[in-house]
Amino acid sequence: MSTNNIETLKSNVNKLFYFKRAWAFGIPIAILAYFTYVFISFDILGLSERGSLKNAKSLVGDMYSHKVHVTRDNRKGDISISIEGEKKGRYPSGEAPEWIELGSTSKINLGNGHLIYFGEKDVVYEVPNYGRIWAEPGLGGVEAEYPNGPLPEWINQSKNRVTITTEAGRLTITRNRTEVFRYFYGWELFFFTLDSQYHGKSISELTSLAFNGELPKIMTDFWYNKMWRHSDVAWAIGETILMAFLGTFGAALVAFPLAFLAAKNITPLAPVRFFFRRIFDFTRGLDHLLWTIILARAFGPGPLTGALAMVVTDTGTFGKLFSEAIENVDKKQIDGVQSTGARNIQRYRFGVIPQITPVLLSQILYYFESNIRGATVIGAMVGGGIGLMLTQAIITQSNWEEVTYYIILIILLVTATDWLSGKLRQRLIKGSLNN
Repeated sequence: MSTNNIETLKSNVNKLFYFKRAWAFGIPIAILAYFTYVFISFDILGLSERGSLKNAKSLVGDMYSHKVHVTRDNRKGDISISIEGEKKGRYPSGEAPEWIELGSTSKINLGNGHLIYFGEKDVVYEVPNYGRIWAEPGLGGVEAEYPNGPLPEWINQSKNRVTITTEAGRLTITRNRTEVFRYFYGWELFFFTLDSQYHGKSISELTSLAFNGELPKIMTDFWYNKMWRHSDVAWAIGETILMAFLGTFGAALVAFPLAFLAAKNITPLAPVRFFFRRIFDFTRGLDHLLWTIILARAFGPGPLTGALAMVVTDTGTFGKLFSEAIENVDKKQIDGVQSTGARNIQRYRFGVIPQITPVLLSQILYYFESNIRGATVIGAMVGGGIGLMLTQAIITQSNWEEVTYYIILIILLVTATDWLSGKLRQRLIKGSLNN
């Protein structure tokens, strides 16, 4: 080997090691720079400062529990008691849970020694291991007295409001009203509301009444529950399923014939294929949500608008998938049909469609399952299905147990659809393999 060749080889080796060292240092530096950009642009530090574990704990608690509101009108002196503060969950006048004693001086026992007294105008809260808190609302604000020493963090006081939050509950006093909130585990009134004759009865009692001919009445009271609205929820779930069904299978019906025009082995004219493939790119280029906004401007809100948005988007997706499936069919089967003297339409009917049907149905079922989730979000935008009810419950910022209920139903719906479509796809694939 000559001296020039050796020098050239050394130069090439040095360049190779240089590039390797550059990559070895450059990639970690690029990754570090990217994460630094994300940290700054998404304000991670500010997010950690704004986050509140207390609020998160309260949110989680609201999802699996309910609270009873005891409200006194400070101007009139009237006391009302309701579940979650709703009129539909209000106790009749003069009635109260066992832990509340109504009278000239009403006594509210929050448990573990926490006692609240409603006097004629004033309010007294006996807090264990702290002492007696006295407050009286008036035109000038809320006057309050506390045990000696600095105020603890669980007491928030201003001129017009006093809020006391303990592990037993919360007391809020303003000029106009006084409210007590006590939390309990479970979803109260989920089965029967207070005005139902079956409220508070045990399972054994309900079973006995059902066998004695009251089953229809029991089911009616449950189905038309005014607070949890089980009948409305069932209708909304059906609406969501219908929206996904119409969107998915409507798109499949539109895309199926168009896919033949975009397939290379069926349509020899390149301009025709190009035209339909660009249509598929255009329709699937925008997400369901964007098409929903556009179509809502034209057709107004409603479940049908959501279904149309799915039809538009999935037509492009199915057109691409179907055309690729058509291009990958076995040509021998088509030639075999043609050898019998079949015309073009018959070639497609008996040579192409039997080959692609299991694949197409499998893809359609998969997208139907996916569109169940999409229909929930779309329904929240155009006013239909379980998505609308979920959004309404979230907007109130108080009915978090209903939010949990709807989320559980959506998960169960998606799981059931996933299981069913998986079974159907498995059977279709096995059937195609057996054939």
